Amino acid sequence: MIPAKKLKGTGVALVTPFTKNGSVDYPALEKIVHNVIKGGVDFVVAMGTTAEAPTLSASEKQAILSAIVNYADDKVPVVCGIGGNNTEEVIHQLKTMDLHGVEAILSVAPYYNRPSQEGLYLHFKALAEATNKPIILYNVPGRTGSNILPATTLRLAADCPNIIGMKEASGNLVQCMELIQHKHDDFTVLSGDDNLVLAQMAIGMEGIISVAANCFTKEMTDMINLAIVGKFDKARKVHYKLLTGIDLLFAEGSPAGAKCVLKQQGVCENILRLPLAPVSEATTKKIAQFLRMA
Repeated sequence: MIPAKKLKGTGVALVTPFTKNGSVDYPALEKIVHNVIKGGVDFVVAMGTTAEAPTLSASEKQAILSAIVNYADDKVPVVCGIGGNNTEEVIHQLKTMDLHGVEAILSVAPYYNRPSQEGLYLHFKALAEATNKPIILYNVPGRTGSNILPATTLRLAADCPNIIGMKEASGNLVQCMELIQHKHDDFTVLSGDDNLVLAQMAIGMEGIISVAANCFTKEMTDMINLAIVGKFDKARKVHYKLLTGIDLLFAEGSPAGAKCVLKQQGVCENILRLPLAPVSEATTKKIAQFLRMA
């Protein structure tokens, strides 16, 4: 089992680029993976929200994951998103997907059916028992409608040795502090909010799983690395340089903003699968202006 400390610093939730006919653009995906590794990320995440995973078929998910493992070529760890609101189906995926080369699983809180804290505990305990892979919990109440409270996270960490960390995207700093204050040293808490990560690292988080690192890789990794060694004065300068760009990435939903940036950077097409749509012309112009000034 991999130690939790290996998955800290800057992780990037990779986008899934598509061609103009709507198929997965593997040459562009390879370029993205190579770019973020060159830019200094510590690990990559496949099949997260940013990957538009709900719109990918099972065969596409497997092919994309295998491609990312191949492109990463053991240079950085690969984490795979496997989650959902049907516990038995998630267990089936954990047992049947080819996870060769995958260091850990990122599993989002069940969405839409809004389980109780006991339901969340039993869901993740069942997942932990179904795999030998380390699991990082993913708490994002704004998307799921359910909030994994610190007490539930701590209970899972105590009862399930392969639950090694949490991607925390509640945006609630008081909740984050409660979790960080009471967790064991070997349980890693990562930010899921690009615009809050600097403040969250000041209270004890150890890094981020980032959307912005797809587009502003070196800047994000520089900021996180500075924060890790306590150079918050220098990290703040990077943070405020990026803040407008980060806000634009999420102005009309993610990964629509990221794909607009990547298109303007010449990395991939600005194509998403419905129900997601490209950002408006007004936001596109604001992004272009930010990139010119950056």
